[in-house]
Amino acid sequence: MTGFPATRLRRMRRSLASRALVRETRLSPEQLVAPLFVRKGRGLREPIGSLPGVSRLSPDEAVASAQELRSLGVPAVLLFGLPERKDETGSEAWDDDAAVQSAVRALKQAVPELLVATDVCLDEYTSHGHCGVIRDGEVDNDATLPLLARVAQSHARAGADVVAPSDMMDGRVGAIRAGLDDAAFAHVAILAYAAKTASAFYGPFREAADSAPKFGDRRGYQMDPANRREAMREIALDLDEGADAVMVKPALAYLDVIREARERFDAPIAAYNVSGEYAMVKAAAANGWVDERRIALEILTGIVRAGADFILTYHARDAATWLRQGDT
Repeated sequence: MTGFPATRLRRMRRSLASRALVRETRLSPEQLVAPLFVRKGRGLREPIGSLPGVSRLSPDEAVASAQELRSLGVPAVLLFGLPERKDETGSEAWDDDAAVQSAVRALKQAVPELLVATDVCLDEYTSHGHCGVIRDGEVDNDATLPLLARVAQSHARAGADVVAPSDMMDGRVGAIRAGLDDAAFAHVAILAYAAKTASAFYGPFREAADSAPKFGDRRGYQMDPANRREAMREIALDLDEGADAVMVKPALAYLDVIREARERFDAPIAAYNVSGEYAMVKAAAANGWVDERRIALEILTGIVRAGADFILTYHARDAATWLRQGDT
């Protein structure tokens, strides 16, 4: 006999133990990367209004956060910098004494087993808020590439394990790879923001990093959210140029992109559970509309189920805590 009543799928759902035994997708703290916002100073923790539970940190406070994350099993952080000054080219981005570089050195000294990745982009550092050099009112792709390579080299000198270009300039992975190799940093990996769309989900991040463009928008270089086939082309090109891992950003509205990328490519695939996705959960939880723990873990599990190998998420600390506590 096949089918009901001989087949009863509920049998393996009856208990915590049976559900755990047959679970197809497993989420663990080792799959999480925590984004950290860093700025120069000491003893600084500046709460970010639109990202409850997230703060801008001085390097010493970034170390304290990283030590907590490692104790919870989170293996990596991704650093974003807030500059002391901005100019037309974003030159503080490749200053060896800037916030990111200072934080990298502090982290590698205090938590050497931590994987430290750094965001490589110019938007936080430019006076106009765009991700590259402005020529005739728009971002000049080719003039931006050598500046991105300089940023990556500076981060590598500080001790970064991974550089993560997020600018979406054509050819930037190849330029960064060549720049790193020429400077004797062949061991530094590249995590490319390969399929990054011009998304409405980035609003809280732009407050956190003070990176909103002063004119226009970024749709001329970030991807159209409607294009999945183009996302596959972007990923393929970044891998051909030397990316060691690729990222889909955002995650929730792009699970189909993650799934197709997983089916097409053998490279490690990351997904960025971005600020707007996090903020919506926090706001709904604060109003009592959702169970924050359950919904956050369900979202993260769904991203892994779609095919992501690891997730960059502002839930990293809390999610790792919940996962260590076990199911309920």
